[in-house]
Amino acid sequence: MKAKTLAAAAALAFAALAQAQEPYPSKPIKLIVPFTPGTGMDILARTLGPGLSERWKVPVVVENRAGASGNIGTEAVARSPADGYTALVTASTLVMNTSLFKSIPYDPVKDFAPVVLLAVGSLALVTHPSVAANNVQELIALARANPGRLDYGSPGNGTPHHLAMELFKQQTGTRMVHIPYKGTAPATQDLLGGQIQLMFLTVHVVLPLVQAGRLKMLAAGGTERSSAASQVPSLAEASGIRNIDTDIWFAVYLPAGAPQEAVTKMNAELNALLKAPGTAEALARQGLHAVGGPPERLAQVTRADAERWAQVVREAGIKPD
Repeated sequence: MKAKTLAAAAALAFAALAQAQEPYPSKPIKLIVPFTPGTGMDILARTLGPGLSERWKVPVVVENRAGASGNIGTEAVARSPADGYTALVTASTLVMNTSLFKSIPYDPVKDFAPVVLLAVGSLALVTHPSVAANNVQELIALARANPGRLDYGSPGNGTPHHLAMELFKQQTGTRMVHIPYKGTAPATQDLLGGQIQLMFLTVHVVLPLVQAGRLKMLAAGGTERSSAASQVPSLAEASGIRNIDTDIWFAVYLPAGAPQEAVTKMNAELNALLKAPGTAEALARQGLHAVGGPPERLAQVTRADAERWAQVVREAGIKPD
């Protein structure tokens, strides 16, 4: 009996050792997107996922776990086994949420291992044609001369579009009134109708409306010009303020404690896919600019933006939902 027990224990130990020695990856990988299909992070996951699968010869499954402004899917990844087989494909809302909720079930810095900064989505500062400002400096002067008289919209309280305008107000010393909507579509409709005067919207969404003369685009991109509207100055250029990055970034994380091999290999493969022929063009059609780089770059952005947006929320007096 004792011999059988020893044999069984030895077999289990051998199986565990064999599994530990299997090269990564050796089983399906799950990419969890904490928002609904069609969002920027979902597009990235479904664009890059098949490439990962083809290169690694393992299935790569994209799973949408939406809810609570991304907190449900994000917590699911944070609580997943740290084996490198469950990844989070998310946006800068990851760090914004920590200041926008009374309590949050994860720490964006401590609970995740940064893998790669995938892309940036540029926001454009747009106004209704009736606004008597044809550039950002004129808008700043108009807002300062008429404090509280201009209304700006957003897809909702605490959204990147809302925080971008709060950052703009703080950096320019202007006072405008926030009108939150339930989604981008109704906010855009009221902007087109002149019920509100301005807002931040993604460049690729508003470009046709600007070209049709239905909106004015005063700036496109935060610190750098948007490739989709390269003739339009960035917000930093147009305002003369350097520290005014309003763009949305997208990234991949693994749970904290994931094997270094998994982080290194996933980073290398995703960087290669971002540089592959056709990828930049595919992302550009969705208003995204491929970035890439080492995990350390994403780690730095995560820490810096967690602090930066927390300060914006505090100064704006935005109350957690």
